[in-house]
Formats: sequence, C-alpha cells, structure tokens
Amino acid sequence: MQSIRYRLIEFFIIFILIPISFALKFAIWIKLAIGLVGFLYVAYVLLKVENNKFKLRPHINWTQFWRRTLIKLVFIAIITGVYMYFMDYKNLFVVIKTKPLLWVVILFIYSVFSVYPQELIYRTFFFQRYESLFRSHALFILVNAAVFSLAHIFFKNTLVMFLTFIGGVLFALTFKKTKSTLLVSIEHAIYGCWLFTVGMGEMLGFPS
Repeated sequence: MQSIRYRLIEFFIIFILIPISFALKFAIWIKLAIGLVGFLYVAYVLLKVENNKFKLRPHINWTQFWRRTLIKLVFIAIITGVYMYFMDYKNLFVVIKTKPLLWVVILFIYSVFSVYPQELIYRTFFFQRYESLFRSHALFILVNAAVFSLAHIFFKNTLVMFLTFIGGVLFALTFKKTKSTLLVSIEHAIYGCWLFTVGMGEMLGFPS
C-alpha cells in the first residue's frame, strides 16, 4: 500500500484535476489519451497493487438487491417522469417512440462500455484506495458522490451535476453494502438507462 501522501496526490490528479481539465477546450484526442492513460493506471493499481481478482462475490443476496433497486427505480421513474412531463414534454420517451433500434443499441453500449468502467474507477478503486483515510463513513460517501458529480462537469449543466451527485450517493451506499462492482454496475445501468428512456438522454450526453 502506497503512502498517504502518494494516495492524496493520486486522488487529486484522477478525481479533481483530470475531470476539471475535461471541461476546458483542447483537442479531443488529447482528452481521450488522458482518459485512457488514467483508466490503465486504475486497472494496474487494482490488479497489481490492490490484488483484485475480479471474481463474483459469493453469497450475494440477489433478492434483497433487486427489491431495493426496483423500489428506488420506482421513485426515480415517478420524479423524472413528472419532471419531463411538465418541463420537456416533447422529449418524453422520444427515443423509444421514434428510434427504438437506436434505443436498444445505446442501452447495450452504455451499460457495458460506460457504466462498468465508471464503477471500477469511482467505486472499486475509490473505496479500496481512500476509504481508510476517512474516519466518518458519511463524509466518505459524500466525497465519493461529489467527485462522481465532478466527473460530469464537462456537461456544464447544473441539473446533470445534481442528478449525478444523487446517483453517486446511491451507488456508493450500494457498493459499501455489497462490495460488488457487478451489483453497483447493474444498478447504475438501470437508472442511467431509465433516464435515457424517459427522454433525458440528450442532457446526459446520449446520442439521440
């Protein structure tokens, strides 16, 4: 395990400096290169430093997970559905009504190639590297949600920042309880896919 100073510097670069830099205007290929290098570093640390095996955790309580996830989804669906109905009715379920094939393709690509890498970085890596630095579990959860929200600052949208902060809290709580990257990725994918389905995809960077 590296020193506390090393991990604090690592935290600042990965979770503060890089996300803020992505909100600045410079060549997209440079941003992609930075993101790739960052992800490779995270993967290396998880495999070689933290000695992760990436095996399915035994004794997962799937019934409890699905019950809690679906209850939260109902609340999210009601709130976002009402929001879209009154604030942006023309886009309510617009993609699934007009481009159902695109809807299916994007849900698959998003779930596999966006959600899982995000959860590796913001939950698996973040928890293993920094949880021991916090005495307060509540503060740790809030910091995790805050940096997850900051990762979306390049959208330059206050509502997106708010939604991702709330999502960050939910995902952090799920990961803290289950210690499963798979479960938190499933939860993340479900909520993200719903937001795309209900019509909020364009705001969150989904193709439409």
